[in-house]
Amino acid sequence: MSEFEHIVEFTAAFDRRNVDPAKNYGVHGVEMRLVLKGPKGAVHFLLYTNWHLPHVAAAFEDKPFLLAPTPAEVGYHSPVPLRGWQTEPATETCDYLGGVPCYYASSGLAADAAFAALVERGNDGIWGYLESYYQDIFEEADNA
Repeated sequence: MSEFEHIVEFTAAFDRRNVDPAKNYGVHGVEMRLVLKGPKGAVHFLLYTNWHLPHVAAAFEDKPFLLAPTPAEVGYHSPVPLRGWQTEPATETCDYLGGVPCYYASSGLAADAAFAALVERGNDGIWGYLESYYQDIFEEADNA
């Protein structure tokens, strides 16, 4: 049995546009978050699928690039600070760490490599990428 737990989460699309700018929260498609949880913390890949509500997608038909998936970020969740600048936890409770405070960081630039692993090799590719990322993040911290 692997030391890792795989978590897959989807957040629903929304249309929260409003003519009042103070109440306009825009539109957003489904988000997919893949989390690899291990004994030292967790890492994740966030993908903006751009799967929109039907009426929103219909309005974007002439702009198909707005409906393409967008790799958003790769990040980590740690119960202890891993970088010198992390003097306070990012959140007081983290679902991926069993409710303890979370030291968190992410990179949008790393998301492209994670997305390529997903597209090219599917399930094995993305979980393999996240395992490698996990090892890099937490082993680097162990050796610091």
